[in-house]
Formats: sequence, structure tokens, C-alpha cells
Amino acid sequence: MSVKMPDLDQEVLARRAQIVTALRTIVPGEGVIDSEHEMRPFESDGLTAYKQLPMVVVLPSTTEQVSKVLRYCFENRIKVVPRGAGTSLSGGALPLGDGVLLGMAKFSRIKEIDYINRVAVVEPGVTNLGVTRAVEGEGFYYAPDPSSQIACTIGGNVAENSGGVHCLKYGMTANNLLGLEMVLITGEIIRVGGKHLDSGGYDLLGIITGSEGLLGVVTEITVRILKKPETARALLIGFASSEDAGECVSKVIGAGIIPGGMEMMDKPAIHAVEEFVHAGYPLDVEALLIVELDGGKAEVDHLIERVEEIALACRSTSCRISQNEDERILFWAGRKAAFPAVGRISPDYYCMDGTIPRAKLPLVLARMREMAEKYKLQVANVFHAGDGNLHPLILYDANKEGELDRAEQFGSDILRLCVEVGGVLTGEHGVGVEKRDLMPTMFSEIDLAHQQRLKCAFDSEGLLNPGKVFPQLHRCAELGRMHIRAGKVPFPDLPRF
Repeated sequence: MSVKMPDLDQEVLARRAQIVTALRTIVPGEGVIDSEHEMRPFESDGLTAYKQLPMVVVLPSTTEQVSKVLRYCFENRIKVVPRGAGTSLSGGALPLGDGVLLGMAKFSRIKEIDYINRVAVVEPGVTNLGVTRAVEGEGFYYAPDPSSQIACTIGGNVAENSGGVHCLKYGMTANNLLGLEMVLITGEIIRVGGKHLDSGGYDLLGIITGSEGLLGVVTEITVRILKKPETARALLIGFASSEDAGECVSKVIGAGIIPGGMEMMDKPAIHAVEEFVHAGYPLDVEALLIVELDGGKAEVDHLIERVEEIALACRSTSCRISQNEDERILFWAGRKAAFPAVGRISPDYYCMDGTIPRAKLPLVLARMREMAEKYKLQVANVFHAGDGNLHPLILYDANKEGELDRAEQFGSDILRLCVEVGGVLTGEHGVGVEKRDLMPTMFSEIDLAHQQRLKCAFDSEGLLNPGKVFPQLHRCAELGRMHIRAGKVPFPDLPRF
């Protein structure tokens, strides 16, 4: 459904014109977009169920421009929503009708590659995969590899603390980040960390990573690059039930084996992916594990034998081992194409993101099947099984009345279940607007107030990405009191079109 800009009174229009003029002074040329037609691509991120045209879009290309834009917005009390490539699946980059959308796409340079210190210094608009491609000629790579790595940017990875299929062994973005430059809402430019392994004082890098654009705008990032392992081989292991596959995951980790990656798909996902990629996945199984082992050749050969033994003890029905690098890449190509593959079999799907203890995987899968029957919606499951990060894809048709609402309720129940069994609301997609109102299921009012106090230390006026993460809006002065009233100023419902 088309969304038109609201009818605005003359005072509001004059105010908007003044803001646009000021931003064009800071970012000349084509760096400011204010027409309804040209702003349309920015109206949503990967969570396309929610859409809102911004007041204006500004696309700076230098840190100095970012600083001046933020300082102007701070001095004039204008809200700002930072945006990377817009691949967020939680609505983290959803614009505000009365706010500036600050796009970082022009920050696309790799500034330095330092092989001696094994780091790369990049701008936030560099794609995740772009880092690996820049260093692979020297036998290095960048470990975090979310499925959207061909499009998602390093800046967005920092905002959401993204992971990927190899995060089990090599960690999330937080584990591969050494330093960054960030602009505060006041326009002040700060630097945290650097090329060195660790920095003294408070762990500000840890606070900023995963902060979803609520604390500042990152303009430069120093990431760790790793030497490619000598050998990497992958196993495709089929099971007659998802419960058996989940048991195998737990037993492999319990045996002290840490695969480079360990992914799981259920039958609907397997069939969708095989039809799309032709990766050679078995179609007569209910669940499929992809287990990658890397390191020295002798070590990998030994671990393959151990994983095969564990899989057989968990009643595996098939096992195929990659015989060369092309075959290993093909195994992963199927998994990384799971989201677009499922998009071919359903008009719409709702991608969830929650994390559970590995041992609870069989229970959670069984409960999700019950929920699917309750809501009369299909679900295709793809998991970062090794670290318990679930990505159920709820299939629905937005053109059928009530299906989107049912999909959202289904998704909320999955996330509540994750918390119930000892997990958390998100693994790598962030909270954004999607999980904002579920935060009280995991955090008490006092927990949330302390988190908001931290935001206030960086953004005293609450101008950066307001409406995201926190279910209630409190003034920073109110948070100075230990006791606050829950729900005093709730956020209004976001528009959905």
C-alpha cells in the first residue's frame, strides 16, 4: 500500500524547509534528499511490515560532515535515525516522520590493511564480504559472515553485533572488533580502542557494539583479520527428526569439539534451498546438520571421524563429507541462500531471531510445531545450531486478512519461549522495534532503567534513534530517581502499511 506524506501545516512546512536548507549547507550537492519519491527507498529496512517516510534523508561522505549534521540536530533538538545498508531485520533503521535519516552508504573505503598487526581499518559502509575480498589474496579473511554478508555493512554489523555461520568458533562482531571512531550527538568525535589487542579503562567498545545506533554514529572501524586455516571440510548429516539433530548438536559440543560452523535446517527449509541452489542436500530427511571442521589436516581428519561416530549414535540416516573446496563452498551456499530460497515458496515470511541453551533445542522445536498448528501457519527453520541462535521463518501472505497479525503473534510466542527456557530475545538481529515491547519479558523495570541511564550518558536529549529497543520513554532527569513508574510515557504504535 502506498504511503503519502502527511498534510502538514505551514509552520511545520517552514520548519522542515529550514532544516533541509541547513543540511544542504553542510552536505552540498546530492547529499540531501527531501522529495517523497526519492525518499521512498528509505522508508523501511529489512523488516518491511513497518514503513515510514523520513522527514529528510542526508548522506554525508566525511566524518566532519557527520559531526556538523549531528551538532546541528542536537542544537535544534531534531531526532536522528542512523542507517547503513538497511538490511536490519528488526526495524532498527525504521525512519521517523519528524526525524533526519542519516545514511552512511558513502563511507565505503577500506582505509588500511595492516597484515603485520592482522587488522583492517574500514569505513562503516564497506560490506562485510568486502573485507574478506580485500585480504583473501594474502590468505586472510574476516570471520563474521552473516547470510546477508554480500550486502550488509560493517557499520550495521557493529550496531547489531552480527554473527553468522562461523560465529560458534570465531565469535560475533564484538569478538572481531578492535577499535572505532564515533561521533556523538553533540558532534564530538571520539576514538575507542585501536590496533592493539586491548585497551585500558571501561569497555566502551563492548558498550557501543550492539547498541543499535542509540549512542552515536560510527565513522571508522578497526577489525581483526585472520589467517585462513590450512584445511576446512564440511559434513552434511541427515536425521529422521529435528530432535535427533538437536541431540547431535549438544553431544558434539559436549565432547569438546568446537566446529568452525554448525548449522541446522528442517525439512521445509531443506527442500526450498535444494530447489534454489542444487547443493546436493538429501530430500528424504527431516533435519540436516552442516558441520564444518577446520585446522591442520590431521586434526580435521580425526575430528570428522569423531563427529561421524556421534552422529551415528544420535541415529543419523545419512552423512556426506566435502571432498574439495568447491564442494565445501556449495554446502554453505545452500545455507546462506536459505532466506531468499524460502522467499520463493511463500509470498511473505517473518524472520525471527532468538537464542536458547543448546540442550533445549529439541524441546523448543517440538513447541514450535505446536504453535504452527495453533496459528495455522507454516514455519521453516534455519539455525546457528552450535550457539543456539534460532532463525524460524514464519510463512504468511500479507494479502490475506489477519495473516500478518497471526505471524507476529506466532513470532512473539517463539521469543517468549526462548526466554522461558533460559535464552534471550535476540542473537544477532537486535531489538529495534520488532522486540521492543517484549523487553519486559526478559528485563525488570529497574534493569531497563539502568540501560536507559547508559544511553543518557551518551545522548542526554534522547535524539538518537528514539523509539527503538526500550518499551517506555523516560526523560534522563526522571531516570536520576531510583524508582520510576512503569509505562509513564509509552511509545505510540508505529504505522504499518
